[in-house]
Amino acid sequence: MLSTIVIKMGGGLITDKSSHKSVKLDVIDSMAAMTAELIVHGHRVILVHGAGSFGHLTAKKWGLSGGLDSEIAEGQREAVEQVREDMVELNRHVTNSLNRIGVECISLPPSRWANGTGPSFKGNLEAFRKSPQEVVMVTFGDVVDTDDSSEFGILSGDDLMARLSIEIPNVTHSIFLLGDSPGMLDRPPSKAGANLLEVWSPSVETETYHNAIEDVTGGIELKSRRAAQIALHVPNVWFIDGREPGRVIELLVDDVLPIGTRILP
Repeated sequence: MLSTIVIKMGGGLITDKSSHKSVKLDVIDSMAAMTAELIVHGHRVILVHGAGSFGHLTAKKWGLSGGLDSEIAEGQREAVEQVREDMVELNRHVTNSLNRIGVECISLPPSRWANGTGPSFKGNLEAFRKSPQEVVMVTFGDVVDTDDSSEFGILSGDDLMARLSIEIPNVTHSIFLLGDSPGMLDRPPSKAGANLLEVWSPSVETETYHNAIEDVTGGIELKSRRAAQIALHVPNVWFIDGREPGRVIELLVDDVLPIGTRILP
């Protein structure tokens, strides 16, 4: 069985969350180069990416995370389609970058195969299970349909990470790449004196911060909860600075413990 690595590129890593549809192409290219090197060394890679400024700002404006509001239903439905189009556009930046360096990839937008939100969403993961070693499957946080009166909701990339990491066979590493810190900190990175935690589990108290203006899916709190759930099933779960992709190579190719945070159950 091939070892499988599931990697989440945070929306704040590959976009500027404060500016609508502002993409960081240089960062995406560095992520593609990292992925190519992992494949060369025999790893099978599944990529998940966040929405960043291609999804969160519009979703926040129209309250999409709360589902249908009858008073603004027409505007919300238009916003749902807009976010889906914008997410496909962001995803195309990722897949184009992979293709330019010779990495074959297949994009699977959740709005086409998933239903419902949270870690118990419905969706067939068979395409991820059967992908060959040299083909990178790519998916992302998206607005999806629901089976109840809410009509739609936001399926977070962190929930996708949990299901993919736990349910895909032989996942050895589940890695969350952050855009604003070297790993899990004991307080928000904007606060003076913030320190990196080399190991974190839910029993370790930290001061977290969720920017509700820019993030509609729970921020670092949701990410840490899902990571701890994954750690019950996957031996290596990490938060690593995505601005330093060499640290992923250190972990997976050089067998060196990188700067970052290892997540425990």
